[in-house]
Amino acid sequence: MKNIYCLNNMSEKGLKRLKDDYTLSDKIEQSQGILVRSAEMKEMCFSDELLAIARAGAGVNNIPLDVCADKGIVVFNTPGANANGVKELFLAGMLMSARDIVGGIEWCKENKNNDSIKKDAEKAKKAFSGTELKGKKLGVIGLGAIGCEIANTAVALGMEVYGYDPYISVNAAWNLNRNIKHIMSPDSIYSDCDYISIHVPVTENTKGMIGDVQIAQMKNTAVLLNYSRDIIVDEAAVSEALKNKKLRYYVTDFPNPLVMKMENVIVTPHLGASTEESEDNCAVMAVDELTDYIDNGNIRNSVNYPGCDMGICTTEARIAVLHKNIPNMLGQITAALAGQGANIADLTNKVRGDYAYALIDLNTVPSKMTIDKIKGIKGVCKVRVVNGGD
Repeated sequence: MKNIYCLNNMSEKGLKRLKDDYTLSDKIEQSQGILVRSAEMKEMCFSDELLAIARAGAGVNNIPLDVCADKGIVVFNTPGANANGVKELFLAGMLMSARDIVGGIEWCKENKNNDSIKKDAEKAKKAFSGTELKGKKLGVIGLGAIGCEIANTAVALGMEVYGYDPYISVNAAWNLNRNIKHIMSPDSIYSDCDYISIHVPVTENTKGMIGDVQIAQMKNTAVLLNYSRDIIVDEAAVSEALKNKKLRYYVTDFPNPLVMKMENVIVTPHLGASTEESEDNCAVMAVDELTDYIDNGNIRNSVNYPGCDMGICTTEARIAVLHKNIPNMLGQITAALAGQGANIADLTNKVRGDYAYALIDLNTVPSKMTIDKIKGIKGVCKVRVVNGGD
């Protein structure tokens, strides 16, 4: 039986994807896989039993990726599974910043006992008037699954859309509306756009990427929207810009003490993926990724190891080797197999930065001695016999 541990509550729709040979365990130290959403994992110790962690969502800043990579623990996320939910909340945020909808609603609540509310509303509404989105310029920084959804929808609303992403994937490029202007520098977004939206992962290079220098280039009427992560934006700089009327609004899905004291800020309590559909989609994708890796050794949507898919094993055995990306690793691995007289039927070795992954189908079942020999190679993080043939 294969054990899975849930660090957070998971959608039943996702958990039902677990096959009969899986069980939900209450002992994390005996589990081969972990399903997680937002639980903090950076201070956790991981047992040698653990093969993979699947995050039901896109952001993985709650997981120690380097520690996991060194221990041969593959970390998955679920890009695109919650894209529609985030897109719809983004549209609500953009609309609320274009027109003072919240102010208008509050006025109505305050006047609920006013018998003249119908007449008075005609005078009061001038205070809540705004602008339409059609014809305005939207700049989208980061054209992953969410950025693409937002950019395409904004085009449908009649907006002029600029997109910036130096690392855009081929699939993302194909999915973009042809009317989106793909630019080579974000500077024109900062200087030209009425609405600026950020959709990038948290890395050392993206922390605080929107700060004083970038804000100084923006229009005084610009609206900055952050549905990525709070630390992507230098919020102290944003606070000063709002105070000095250098920005019109800051819209964010990440409340904190500083944000809540800002002027002209629209804040939601991290609702981006908080829809039944998004939670179902993320859980289903996370479970499928986790079980395909445990059952077949295939890696899809990992954030610390390269993608690799050899389908279902049809030979006598398949072994998986997670290792450092250093010279002659593959040679040493195949030499260890050759020493047993093992015949390699198929082999794939993929690289991602400092780490690599070899998936090897064999016509003979490897001995424990052979597996131990591969484990002993310097730079090997984890070795396992995935399964035998049919």
